[in-house]
Amino acid sequence: MWNKVFIFLLLSILSVYHLNAQDGIITFEVGSSTVTLLSEGQRTGGTNVLEGATEEMIKQAIPEGAYPSATNVFLIELAGKVMLIDAGLGKKTIENLELFGKKASDVDAIFITHLHGDHIGSLALDNVKSYPKATIYLSKPEYDYYMNDETLNNLPENRRGGILNMRKLFDIYKNQLTVFTPGEIDNANALIPGIKGVAAYGHTPGHAGYLLESDGSSLFFWGDLTHAMAIQMPFPEVALVYDTDKTQAIETRQKLLKYVADNNIRIAGAHIQFPGMGDLKKNTSHGYKFTLTCSCEGQYPDTK
Repeated sequence: MWNKVFIFLLLSILSVYHLNAQDGIITFEVGSSTVTLLSEGQRTGGTNVLEGATEEMIKQAIPEGAYPSATNVFLIELAGKVMLIDAGLGKKTIENLELFGKKASDVDAIFITHLHGDHIGSLALDNVKSYPKATIYLSKPEYDYYMNDETLNNLPENRRGGILNMRKLFDIYKNQLTVFTPGEIDNANALIPGIKGVAAYGHTPGHAGYLLESDGSSLFFWGDLTHAMAIQMPFPEVALVYDTDKTQAIETRQKLLKYVADNNIRIAGAHIQFPGMGDLKKNTSHGYKFTLTCSCEGQYPDTK
């Protein structure tokens, strides 16, 4: 698994280009809260990472053999709190916060979807915590996977470093870590007022989404529920090589896509092209149609 994750992260870093601040940071209102995309770059993916995609699917959905993708972090401001969904690849997350006029020390909470490197990279730089007061929310199945000695012992010795490094990260944030059990999207408990942790297992053992609800408006942050929107929307049965349990990832995706489409809930994803969010409708034949949110709905802040 770690070899695949490393290759994925390396390709991501090599293929990401940094957007100008005006293009990479945009704010949307969600009820009485605001959600700001902190883009870490746009990129493309290829068919080599798809599993279960037939030639006909590829011909129909991505005839050129590539699809748009991105690396996204989201900033939430709600009830006087400053919060992040995931922590990006590394220093770029903190730089984006500063461009927006925030500091890492301003962040009150970080909701982690899962523990792949492009979602936790800025938590600790040079083994020093970056967010001195932030509560780190992490799903229990994800935490348990990395803390289970059976997980460690089942890996070859040369691949155990990732597990041990994650345990070091837990120790760095030991007094700030809140481990929770995600619920089903229609019955999840609030972690804080306005934000619920949602079970979205499959991509990783404890992959979680977060449902923001504010004054009658909702936005579902689904992390890595999808990577390749162009083909996984019309064909949700297509998996990615990075999925730990591909069967479970597909079942989870099918279930959550149906729910958000049936309930007209806007979604935001870690790998959705700029501006990182949009709306779903059920196709009459198969799968779903995804429409990106128009950037005209958002505001470009004065970056500093």
